[in-house]
Amino acid sequence: MADQHSSATTNGDQPSQPQVMVQKIYVRDASIEVPEGPHAFTQDYKPEVNVDLNTGTQEFGGEDYHILLTVTVTARQQDKTAYIVEVQQAGVFRVHGFAEDAQRQHALGAYCPSVLFPFVREAVAAMVQRAGFPPFLLQPVNFDALYQEQQVRAQQEG
Repeated sequence: MADQHSSATTNGDQPSQPQVMVQKIYVRDASIEVPEGPHAFTQDYKPEVNVDLNTGTQEFGGEDYHILLTVTVTARQQDKTAYIVEVQQAGVFRVHGFAEDAQRQHALGAYCPSVLFPFVREAVAAMVQRAGFPPFLLQPVNFDALYQEQQVRAQQEG
């Protein structure tokens, strides 16, 4: 029988393997507004939709971090707002074993929001339908690319 060795140890011989562990995922805030009320449903529905996405990171204590993914969807019909949906999807993540700060920041800025995204997509879709509008699905987001763009912008500014 062959010996099996793990490259990750926690007994001090070697550094442990980097890990991101979900501690909690929850909806921090959610709202929908239909400013025109029933008038929003009296015309052909061909909206112009704008999606605004933001992330935030806050150290929660030790290796735990609070990540907030905020998505605001605004649908405009001609010159009026059909609906506005905002969802703040949050999670607490334990980030362990990252030797470099840049790797940890990448995990917090790209990986963790990508874990939260399916939850926010479902919340937005459900809220839009409950408001009486046709289904709306958020398109996939490449959080790695967004994180890299943000890093480039920060380097150029700083």
